[in-house]
Amino acid sequence: MNLISTIFVITITLSAILATLSFWLPQMSPDTEKLSPYECGFDPLGTARLPFSLRFFLVAILFLLFDLEIALLLPLPWADQLSSPTLTFLWATTILTLLTLGLIYEWIQGGLEWAE
Repeated sequence: MNLISTIFVITITLSAILATLSFWLPQMSPDTEKLSPYECGFDPLGTARLPFSLRFFLVAILFLLFDLEIALLLPLPWADQLSSPTLTFLWATTILTLLTLGLIYEWIQGGLEWAE
């Protein structure tokens, strides 16, 4: 019981110190760019009919796709404790193979190049 209480006290103390430091250390120097609700580079008061880069959209979609891949593969260490880990390995290999083939296809088609 002594070890648990010691760990609890250390955790609470460290959390309090870090919370206090994060509250007092940052510089508070607001400017117009930081206070604006849009930090994406678009003018919020301009027209909404400006052309949008389709290549930027494609890269954003590819990022979301590979981010989803990581979310799908995260439970693998716990799934390996199943009775048949070879089936888990097969599904993980299938997902990675499909995503790798898709990336190679995009690369060959020139979808990842910014300049033409």
